[in-house]
Amino acid sequence: MTTDAEEWQRWTEARTASVSAPHGMLALVGTHWLDKEPVEIPGVPGRWSATPDGVGVTAAAGDGLRSTAAAGGVVEGELLLRPDTHPEADTAHYDDVLLVPIERDGELALRVFDPAAEARTHFAGISVYPYAPEWSVAARFIPFESGEQSVVVANADGRERPLDVTGRIAFQLAGEPYTLTVSRSGDRLSGVLADAGSGQDTYRFRFVTLPAPDEAGRTVLDLNRAYLPPCAFADHFICPFPPPGNRLPVAVRAGEKAVLRG
Repeated sequence: MTTDAEEWQRWTEARTASVSAPHGMLALVGTHWLDKEPVEIPGVPGRWSATPDGVGVTAAAGDGLRSTAAAGGVVEGELLLRPDTHPEADTAHYDDVLLVPIERDGELALRVFDPAAEARTHFAGISVYPYAPEWSVAARFIPFESGEQSVVVANADGRERPLDVTGRIAFQLAGEPYTLTVSRSGDRLSGVLADAGSGQDTYRFRFVTLPAPDEAGRTVLDLNRAYLPPCAFADHFICPFPPPGNRLPVAVRAGEKAVLRG
């Protein structure tokens, strides 16, 4: 039977493997927002545009652009790619570069993942605090009486966007009571938080995921698994900042701290 510390160690190793994969977060070299007028994206074959049904691309067979959405796999002429919010999302690629259409709040963009990205080739790991059981605490989920709410928060790209939140978790650290506003993520809960050490001991904010609460709202907040947002690995992600009230007055010396560069 594995211990909590061993499970945490496996989690940290899986995180490192995921972000450093050939098309993991460290490989993102661009997020290009699109309009209805077709444009060229530097270094990317074809001409790209936003359409009512997804991301449109026009390319010649000799451009070397391929996609599972294209007949025979080769993009020739016009093609529609469904974004990541679609249940049958499409991607494209040329050479080793992966192209991922995304949709955020009704706007479409193309993300470019290059395994040769400098952030990936110079990645030296993720610094983490040692596992400490006192940072894993019981929590209680308290849903909002009005149901899901939308809170406008700043994002890492400088824009403000709505963040859907569903309630709060109540918990204690070292005998002191705290709350955090959280969202539903499938059956689980997720939150964006900062603390007294954010921007100094750790990255400026972090994410947490909690197990699905039971019928009484009971769940567990394990801050040993507080993790860095995607924008800590690549500047082209648009991570939401913590909503109002989600800055703890204590330094959370647990979880991931920063990205290490070699």
